[in-house]
Amino acid sequence: MAQQYPRFPLPPPLMMWSENSFSHLTLTQRLPAIVRRVIAENNFPPYIVDNLEKLIKELPQGIVRQLQQDQGPDLVRWKKYLAPFVGKRWLDIPWFFAEAYFFRRILEATHYFLPGISQNLDPFALQKRRGLEKARDSIQVMSAKVNASIASQLHNSKRNSCQKLIPLLYLALWGNQADLSLWPVDASTPNYNQETYSKEADVLLNDTSILADKIASFGGIRIDLILDNAGFELVCDLGLADFLLASKAAVMVYLHLKSHPTFVSDATIQDVQQTIDVLANDPDVEVQSLGHRLQNYITSGRLRLREHLFWTSPLMFWEMPQLLRQELAQASLVLIKGDANYRRLLGDRQWSFTTAFEDIVCYFPAPFATLRTLKSEIIVGLQSGQAEVLNCADPQWLTNGKRGLIQFVEPS
Repeated sequence: MAQQYPRFPLPPPLMMWSENSFSHLTLTQRLPAIVRRVIAENNFPPYIVDNLEKLIKELPQGIVRQLQQDQGPDLVRWKKYLAPFVGKRWLDIPWFFAEAYFFRRILEATHYFLPGISQNLDPFALQKRRGLEKARDSIQVMSAKVNASIASQLHNSKRNSCQKLIPLLYLALWGNQADLSLWPVDASTPNYNQETYSKEADVLLNDTSILADKIASFGGIRIDLILDNAGFELVCDLGLADFLLASKAAVMVYLHLKSHPTFVSDATIQDVQQTIDVLANDPDVEVQSLGHRLQNYITSGRLRLREHLFWTSPLMFWEMPQLLRQELAQASLVLIKGDANYRRLLGDRQWSFTTAFEDIVCYFPAPFATLRTLKSEIIVGLQSGQAEVLNCADPQWLTNGKRGLIQFVEPS
């Protein structure tokens, strides 16, 4: 069994009090803007609008409090999570905790868990739907690529199958740029074109070939995907799952999803089901084909959707509940998507950029790869001097989503 914690003593968590940090910008500008968008895009009654406006006024100097009794299934857990921070200013609590708490407070404010007109109403639904609609051309291109890869690999060797997989791994990586918490659907967003999917020079840590070889050696095993965003990124992830199943590298693929809306565009089971329905009913035959295969995989039990309250909690990966840890340990490979999940792997802490990734994540219960575009001031595994070169070329390289990484780890 792998270790339960990193091998090193833990450095301090990323905090939000420094005015020059991206985390401070998040608390003072990005999070209030997200609440204003929730108000603008939903026809909430005045008392819910008032709740949301009060939340805006709390940021950043307001005081952290316990959640109200809103019938959420995670209330008991959150009471425990919040105990060390109640009475502190938002500015003085760890960044990741503050973000998870903020999005849970939006659900409290909108009465998401309470009976009534807002029960189970996703406050970010319009953003997710419009994000999917805006990416329609990219979805057609991606679907055609997946279909062609599946058709060609049926007549080729495993090595050729590996080569067909590599572009799909890059698709899954760069699809992670589509994060509605950073770039609202009507704002300037990354341009998804053919060049975007092959920007190997911008993959700062690149184990893609190693990962593809590993998958090509599989046959009839289980692969798990811990997903991030809905919208175009989710379609890219579903395309990757489709290839893994069609190639028979995996007999089953498990998708791990959020139990309720969070971080604006994070994917839930409902998002997956709605996205697959959209694909299956698209007028484009390539997109339809992808959607119909995914529907068949779900019906046959080869594609399985799972949710857990851990994924919406403020906990780090080494604090994973034992039952979830045992569930992931059954996979031959786990693919971990996105910036927030990467932060949780590292405890969202101030590691040196040159710290060895595998020494921190040695606790993870299965071989895994993380596919992440950089949207926060945290990264490990760089060579000495590499960060300084990047700082000179692009001062915002850590947070603007233009660079990515694919890192494979097999914990010992």
